Amino acid sequence: MKKRIVVKVGTHVLTENGKLCVSRFEKLIEFLVLAMEKYEVILVSSGAVATGFSKIKLDKKIVSDRQALAAIGQPYLIQYYNEFLQKHGKFGAQILLISDDFDSRKRTKAARDAINTLLKNDILPIINENDTVGIEEIVFGDNDQLSAHVTHFFDADLLVILSDINGYYDADPKENKNAKLILHVDKINESELCKNTNVGSEFSTGGIVTKLKAADFLLANGRSMFLASGFDLSDIKNFILENKHSGGTLFSSKNRSE
Repeated sequence: MKKRIVVKVGTHVLTENGKLCVSRFEKLIEFLVLAMEKYEVILVSSGAVATGFSKIKLDKKIVSDRQALAAIGQPYLIQYYNEFLQKHGKFGAQILLISDDFDSRKRTKAARDAINTLLKNDILPIINENDTVGIEEIVFGDNDQLSAHVTHFFDADLLVILSDINGYYDADPKENKNAKLILHVDKINESELCKNTNVGSEFSTGGIVTKLKAADFLLANGRSMFLASGFDLSDIKNFILENKHSGGTLFSSKNRSE
C-alpha cells in the first residue's frame, strides 16, 4: 500500500512578475507525476489570486477584491494544471475547502471520502482555500495552515512545502551569511512561533512563521513536514524519490528510516 503525502506549493513558486511561471509550473508537474508512481499524492496549491490578477487588475489590498481575484483565477489555475498533467496521461480534480470544513466531522468525512476515491483512481486532488467565502488564508497564511490540516485530517504521512525558502536556518540567511541550514527539527520552540518574520508580497502572505506553525501542528499530531525549495527541486526529488536527505529541512519526531 502506498504512503500518502501532501505537497503544498506557494504563490512565489508558481508565479513571476505577476504571471504564471510556465517553466517552474512544468517542472512541478513532472515531479508530481513521478511522486504519484510511488505515493498517493494530494496537492495544495496557492496561486489563484495571482492568476486572477493576470486576467483583471483589481486592487489586491482590498480583501473583497482579492476574493474576487481568487474566484476568477481558480478555474484558470485548474485548467493550467490539467493541461500539463494530461501531457503525462494524468488529470486533477479541484477541491475547495474552508477552515470550518475541518470543524465538522460530517464535512471532513465527506471530503475525505471524495479524496480517497480520487486517489484510488490515480487522480490528483488539487486543494485550495475557498477564498470567496473563507478569507483566513488570503489574509494570514498562503495555505500553510490549510495544508497542515489537510495532511492530518486526510491521513497523510508527510507534508511537503515547496517555497522560496529552501529550508529552516539557525539565523536569517538574508541577514547572516554564516547562517546554517538545519536538516532535522524534532521540536519547535514556542518563541519561534511568535516572531514577526512573515514575508508578504502583493499576492501571498506566507513566511517562515506560518510554516513553523504548520510544522508544530503536525509534530503535535505525530506527523512530519519537509520544507524545501520550489525553485530547485533537486532536494525534494532526492528526499521523496531516492530517500536521500541532501538539503531542505525535515520536521519530524521520527527517524527517516522508520
